[in-house]
Amino acid sequence: MPDDGRMRFLRGALAGDEPALELATARALVTQAREGLLEETVRIYRPVTPVVVFGRRDTRLPGFPDAVTAARTAGFAPVVRATGGRAVAYTEAAIVVDHVGRATGVGGQDERFDTFGQRFVELFRGLGIDARLGAVPGEYCPGAHSVNARGMEKLVGTAQRMVPGAWLFSSLIVVGDEHRIRPVLTEVYGHLEQDFDALSVGSLTRERPGLDLDHLETLVMRAYGLEPPGQSVPAALLELASSLVAQHQIPPPPEAQ
Repeated sequence: MPDDGRMRFLRGALAGDEPALELATARALVTQAREGLLEETVRIYRPVTPVVVFGRRDTRLPGFPDAVTAARTAGFAPVVRATGGRAVAYTEAAIVVDHVGRATGVGGQDERFDTFGQRFVELFRGLGIDARLGAVPGEYCPGAHSVNARGMEKLVGTAQRMVPGAWLFSSLIVVGDEHRIRPVLTEVYGHLEQDFDALSVGSLTRERPGLDLDHLETLVMRAYGLEPPGQSVPAALLELASSLVAQHQIPPPPEAQ
């Protein structure tokens, strides 16, 4: 049955250690929105394991198998996302926001990039961080609507997926562990033969040491007009996500199976 029109708030990582299922859940959200089963929904969660998320274009590059191996060797689980862009990496010191809504046409992409990006800029400036909207030279998964610090280091990456009748807007907030992300992305981008400058990887705690992850998550919720605790992912949505998870997984090499 369609939702009542109020924004729905889902919160928390899924049980287990399967980052591909997290990506599949975002895809399931936009699928249900397309089918009229829900209206605007925001899901906020914190990853439970280090991850390298590849774009679909990355999978077609000659160096992709070596990039996957490099990610695994560094202790990062490799997966593939549905939204566009290039490879990104994050650890448990991150917050992911998946936001879906109904669409009556094909427009609105630029407005969402500007609106949601500026929302993060204002939030971080309130924390005393010199946050700006725009790409920085050599950044991972480059995009004109990244959120950066001081025009030098990327803090938030955003990506968008449109399907007939609905949209998905995903935001990755890097809260910490940039010292772990820089070397793995250097290896990954090297194998993919894509431009990348490790010094472009920033984090919120690099800009404001001591920033509490729990407090930041609450601030992100409130920036969306939401309050804790939020709901867990419904069983029907999780069932749909489980049917899509294989499309986001990268099988291990035969000798590792």
